[in-house]
Amino acid sequence: MKYSKLNLAKEAISHKGFVKKIPDIFRMVKLWRKGVYPMKSLDIILPLLGILYVISPIDLLPEFAVPVLGVMDDLAVLSLTIPKLIKEVDKFLLWEAEQRLNGTKVIDAEIVK
Repeated sequence: MKYSKLNLAKEAISHKGFVKKIPDIFRMVKLWRKGVYPMKSLDIILPLLGILYVISPIDLLPEFAVPVLGVMDDLAVLSLTIPKLIKEVDKFLLWEAEQRLNGTKVIDAEIVK
């Protein structure tokens, strides 16, 4: 089976709940840029750069030159960035819930599917 960037992107977004959290990612970045949501810059910039790297046609190891290693570097980047981005979005959703409760600290939360 030949891998392409499109196939890799499809596999990445099939990560647990990633598609459902895309609107939350945009909302998180928007509030972070406005200065409303406190977050370290690297916690959002690195995962977004990783996703941009996988989407972009420019690679350190191109798929056409080194087929197996070209795909492996993209998979490695995705395996690091998607979970980190999901973790940050979960922190954001918890923060957002606390804001709706007028600053009440949420201690224990359960994720409902």
